[in-house]
Amino acid sequence: MTNSTVTKPFKILGIQQVAIGGPDKTKLQKLWVEMLGLEVTGTFQSERENVDEDICSMGKGPYKVEVDLMQPIDPEKKPAVHTTPLNHIGLWVDDLPVAVEWLTAQGVRFAPGGIRKGAAGYDITFLHPKANEEFPIAGEGVLIELVQAPAEVIAALS
Repeated sequence: MTNSTVTKPFKILGIQQVAIGGPDKTKLQKLWVEMLGLEVTGTFQSERENVDEDICSMGKGPYKVEVDLMQPIDPEKKPAVHTTPLNHIGLWVDDLPVAVEWLTAQGVRFAPGGIRKGAAGYDITFLHPKANEEFPIAGEGVLIELVQAPAEVIAALS
């Protein structure tokens, strides 16, 4: 067990998003949009990431949480966003570059791609779901997205 009192040069502020994958996002929309009342606030498609997603939300302002409903563009290609129903969880972080540098130095494994713009326009990166010999700390089967929080989220959640 690690010492949780270690001072970190960054802070995880809260949940930014939950991404749910399925073979057909219209079935996901039926539950999340029609039944539960989430608002569709955008869409995102990426051939490289093999994803066609609807960006939904609940809450307002800095307390808004995204629920991304995802289906693959091609079910035969990777990444297979539909094979893990809970595709990933996104966490707001107050200083993404510092977090990545510090976590990497501690042995946390990141997925390929580095820091880049995500579907919602924020800088993002992903912690790999599986550890390896070089980086023995990972998501233990869960893909975790770190999302750079904008100033209003940092102020509200700090």
